[in-house]
Amino acid sequence: MTAYEELQEHIAEYNDLLNVLNTLKWDMRTQMPHGGSVTRGNQLATVNKLAKAKFVSDTTERLLDAAETEVVNEDPDSYVARAVQQTREYYDIQKRIPAELIGRIAALAPESETVWAEAKDNDDFESFKPYLQQMLDLNIELAEAVGYEEHPFDALVFEYEPSMTASKLKVLFGDLRAGLIPLLEKIVENDEPLPQNLWEQEYDIEVQKQLCAEMASMIGYDFSRGRLDIAPHPFEISFTRNDVRITTRYNTTYLPMALFGTLHEVGHALYEQNISPELTRTALTTDFLGQYAVGGTSYGAHEFSSRMWENQIGRSREFWQLHFARVQELFPEQLKDADPELFYRSVNRVKPSLIRVEADEVTYNLHIMLRTEIEMGLLDGSTKVDELPEIWNSTMQEYLGVTPPNNSKGCLQDVHWSGGGFGSFPGYTIGNIMSAQVLSAARANIDDLDGKLAGGDYQTLLDWLTENIYQHGRAYNVNELLQRISGEDLRAQPLLSYLEEKYTDLYNL
Repeated sequence: MTAYEELQEHIAEYNDLLNVLNTLKWDMRTQMPHGGSVTRGNQLATVNKLAKAKFVSDTTERLLDAAETEVVNEDPDSYVARAVQQTREYYDIQKRIPAELIGRIAALAPESETVWAEAKDNDDFESFKPYLQQMLDLNIELAEAVGYEEHPFDALVFEYEPSMTASKLKVLFGDLRAGLIPLLEKIVENDEPLPQNLWEQEYDIEVQKQLCAEMASMIGYDFSRGRLDIAPHPFEISFTRNDVRITTRYNTTYLPMALFGTLHEVGHALYEQNISPELTRTALTTDFLGQYAVGGTSYGAHEFSSRMWENQIGRSREFWQLHFARVQELFPEQLKDADPELFYRSVNRVKPSLIRVEADEVTYNLHIMLRTEIEMGLLDGSTKVDELPEIWNSTMQEYLGVTPPNNSKGCLQDVHWSGGGFGSFPGYTIGNIMSAQVLSAARANIDDLDGKLAGGDYQTLLDWLTENIYQHGRAYNVNELLQRISGEDLRAQPLLSYLEEKYTDLYNL
């Protein structure tokens, strides 16, 4: 056995431990009774410690030293070279993070998430506040352990988007804001009520489940290697490419919640299910810092896939010209007076709103900017936990012109902070930006792609994405992937152009 093969076998066992963690987390969020949160936290802490101990061991260093010598002449872009390089980079970082700190975060997360869910239901920020403070303090410790040059946010965002920093995000957000605000203002000025509100009736949840499963299969989700469940906050989680699970949530009077939540999570799942089999249980399907056995190169890259399938495909006029008849067949009474164009306009309404996961394409990124800026303030101490509701509400009013009536629809709406996900929010906007660039490149490389999509051929696009992005797992970062398919780095203009064109047409601007 070569030194590289020995290292890969060692990392495969580490990957297995991360998949055990994923299994415990999936169960916690979909099946576990509330009473199990404290003991589940202990279980997660134990497995986390075992995983970290294995990765930062002397064995890893010895195998890394030998593998680095062995692969020194490999193509630096090869999977072998990238696997060794990434293992070394994350090994050095993990060595700086105390195992007991990871254990404390893992132990707190299930209880914190449970308290958050109850606080959200009861509009009770005070009950969640001490847990948020504890999780914030632990993440500040984590940032100090990882290390940073300019801002503690930089250390935490590295876990989710290694090429991003607070200063880079401010530039990117500035470019986006300069295009989004004028577009939003024009839309609001030209907004007129639709002839019918499709969401004033009840949509049976069992029939919604059938529709969501059909749509998931139609665009390529393989149910023989996956399943669709219910969770308070939709998510995708994988246990290698052969077991990739998604969740959504249902509302009896708002069909788009489950429908587009499913399409979004399917987008994540398509990334995981189409990673090259040779990368299974390797460094290139292991999130060494995030403690997840996931294959996407970053959260932003993962989010490009979900946002593209949800929005640019799933909210397109062509999609509903083709598929509205099936939705109408399933809900004949609710949609008897509707047509494809009304449905298309109904699922693309732009309205400054309170809830991020229900936000339209134009306003969505403003929600992300708000959260990211608040995170930066919490981490550097310029914002206090006590001030969170007030700052949240005032920034919502400034950016979107709306003020939450309560904290459940304000600062308590997202699960991320309760589980310690500081630094994760920018991935959503990076994904939106990347989705426009990727689909533009696909159009340039696939003959009559729009015609194929209009006819219901999603496999051609899926094959192209697999060949150019999905199959590579974590081998190449966002800019490397974009350079490979389009010759350009991440930039805001393609997304702004897409939004301008789509919504100019929709609102006759």
